[in-house]
Amino acid sequence: MDSSNAGQLERTPSEKADVKSDSSLRLPTPPARSAFKSVLLVLTMTLGMIVNTSGSTSITIALPTIGKEFHLQENELQWLVSAYPLSSGCLLLVFGRVADLYGRKKVFLCGSLFLAVFTLACSFQHDVISLDIIRGIQGIGSAALVPASLGILADAFPPSRARSLAFATFSAGAPLGGVVGTIVGGILTQYTAHVLFLAKTWRAPFYLLTGLTVLCFVGGLMSIDPDVPSCEPDKRIDWLGALSVTAGLVLIVFVLSQGELAPKKWATPYIIALLILGVLLLILFVLWQQYLEKVQNDPNAVHSVLTPPPLIQPSLWKRGEGKLAAMMIIGFVNWASFLAWIVWVQLYYQNYLQLSVIQSVVRFLPMVVSGLLCNTFVGIMAARVPVICLTAIGTGATAGACLLFALINPHASYWAFAFPASVISVMGADFVFSTGTLFIAKVVRSYEQSVAGALFLTMNQLGTALGVATTTVVFNRVDLHRHGRDGIVSYKAAQWACFSFGVLGTLLSLLFFRGVGAAGVREPIDKPETPNANEERSMTYSNQDIKSEK
Repeated sequence: MDSSNAGQLERTPSEKADVKSDSSLRLPTPPARSAFKSVLLVLTMTLGMIVNTSGSTSITIALPTIGKEFHLQENELQWLVSAYPLSSGCLLLVFGRVADLYGRKKVFLCGSLFLAVFTLACSFQHDVISLDIIRGIQGIGSAALVPASLGILADAFPPSRARSLAFATFSAGAPLGGVVGTIVGGILTQYTAHVLFLAKTWRAPFYLLTGLTVLCFVGGLMSIDPDVPSCEPDKRIDWLGALSVTAGLVLIVFVLSQGELAPKKWATPYIIALLILGVLLLILFVLWQQYLEKVQNDPNAVHSVLTPPPLIQPSLWKRGEGKLAAMMIIGFVNWASFLAWIVWVQLYYQNYLQLSVIQSVVRFLPMVVSGLLCNTFVGIMAARVPVICLTAIGTGATAGACLLFALINPHASYWAFAFPASVISVMGADFVFSTGTLFIAKVVRSYEQSVAGALFLTMNQLGTALGVATTTVVFNRVDLHRHGRDGIVSYKAAQWACFSFGVLGTLLSLLFFRGVGAAGVREPIDKPETPNANEERSMTYSNQDIKSEK
């Protein structure tokens, strides 16, 4: 390979060893499928992502309506948003590991059915506590469905332009689900009680999401290739690690959300105790994973029933010379910025400006067009545009949307602040998610696709929970001390917190991805490559490297 190629990242000896070990554990090539079945597969996986994201955003547009029905304040609505991504985010790693070991199709189908059942159950709740609980259980189905989708796509499409298009389409489901959940959820929330007489207004979006989830199940039955048994010799799951990381994350997010509501706020004894316990559990998880990986890699170590393979190998964070870890953190802070922005803009429109649900929905319509254009661009240009351009521009655009609302003049025209913010806000979600999934699929081993994708999704989901929790703390603090000033200062303060997350993502992009080429891969134009060449290609980062390999 020509060493003069720009953007080339030399692989370390451990990464070269990864390629060899990858080939020994690589699954058999799936059978050829028709173009129709390939399209149906991509659409089914994309619909699963739309359902996953809509599960978070469709309820945000209905928060004021739910608050009025249950007589709740803004700070009491947070768990309706956070419970779903929290349970989903905490269990993605477990289900990613299960999917890699026991079959991605099985996990996808079971997750679809579970999600459909509990999405429907949400619509029958009559108090906010039971709704919070069911929302948390609902997220378990999403945790099974989404990482399996990533592994299915990675297996079905080898590195090529087809893979770039497939992942870009799938990734479009995240922001598109956010926008569609907002718009369709808003329309149903506004009109179903008056037109269809189904139920109280906020319940109707759950009926729609139930139907879409059932479609995912049917599409999966028709389009997903039969599962191929895993070639890994040890198929045990690290349940101790799964328990520690799940409990730790739940406790920390609980503390962030309840610290302002506790009797003595952050000085409340149980808040302090739960925070310490949560941090200790996460430290224990990291140390335990390091120990398990060391045991698994040492041929002279004594293996026992207590030493299964780690839930996620700590060395996974070092893939791509550590840039995989940087991509994970960028996804975390970007999603914290984007979803928190959506939540506070909804509340600003409906609670501060006193707009109807439909008037609020109309103001989000530019996000639909912008999101579709962004993902079309990524699908076409993923093999040509460097990673740094997509991630830095995306996170910077989302930060810009937050900044516009942090500086907004409530008396100004919609076109002055809100319209440009709606156009650029979705760019971060589109560019970062699409580029991130492509980059991760490119630098990890074939048998790690689901768990690596699950880790990226975990960071995004936890970013959502942390972003909403943190901005709620900021909103409450400012609102408590505004002393008769206009309530707009509280909403602006929350948006400044959202802005800080977006700026951090931009800085990380500029710092870690300089000189890295494109995440996508050009369509081969010559003879099919040998398996070894395919393995080498999957570990290559730049377009120039790909050309030189040809």
